[in-house]
Amino acid sequence: MPLIVNADDFGLTPGVNRSVGELHCAGALSSATLMATGEYFDDAVAVARANPVLEVGCHVLLVDGTPVLPPAQIPTLCPDGKNFRPTLTGFVRDLFSFRIRAAEIAAEATAQMERLRSAGVRVSHFDTHKHTHLFSGILRPLLLAARGCGVPAVRNPFEPDWALRATKGSATLLRRLAVVALGSQHRAFQRAVEASGLATTSGTIGVLATGTLEVRATLRTLLSATPGESATWELVCHPGYPDAALDRVRTRLRQSRAEEHAALMELLPGMRLGRWGELSVQRSVEL
Repeated sequence: MPLIVNADDFGLTPGVNRSVGELHCAGALSSATLMATGEYFDDAVAVARANPVLEVGCHVLLVDGTPVLPPAQIPTLCPDGKNFRPTLTGFVRDLFSFRIRAAEIAAEATAQMERLRSAGVRVSHFDTHKHTHLFSGILRPLLLAARGCGVPAVRNPFEPDWALRATKGSATLLRRLAVVALGSQHRAFQRAVEASGLATTSGTIGVLATGTLEVRATLRTLLSATPGESATWELVCHPGYPDAALDRVRTRLRQSRAEEHAALMELLPGMRLGRWGELSVQRSVEL
């Protein structure tokens, strides 16, 4: 199966939105996941309308952002009464301390998916900001929300061993250890997605390489390492043009977005890319 290439953070800034449109037109991008509360949501919807073949998913935010629902309706997701928790560390700590209600996760995810649908977006799949759906306590209510909204597929956020080896040296030791350790959640992910009836891929590549400065070499290595088998993989990327709007965002991904855009534009046009709509419900392969 061809490789699905998905850009995260659609709707974050005008530069990200412009990058998504240009890459898709060049044949270097299959899909993008849209942030329902992104400051430039309307601009992203306009880009999607101008590119009807671009598949658009929902980039569900539960951390480091603002909700669609009034914060008073989801108090365990917005403990400050305004926004989500600012860090993934705090979110995970409170998740495992049973301070976050599954019903609130499902309600907010439904509201985010419905915002996309209300804007005329046909939601092809969903993933999560910071990959919070790695954890079963987050994944299960999200799958319920997706089924209720008619969203047919979900990102498999687990990176296979061959991809981790291919990106050796492109991340800090701490980040590499974290990615490997989180792989222990993969079997639970498989079981939950299978039970939900949603489709997924065999895994995601490019997670460990996120933000690398050696992006051309890393992308070339990943592409050459991808097995030519029947399994379907997703390449996750964060392309964009740095601009004033990005300067206002708290993110470590700044110049790397422009480098990813350039690398994708150089290496991917001419490849036959996969589509979420081509996925059948399948069991994820073992990592």
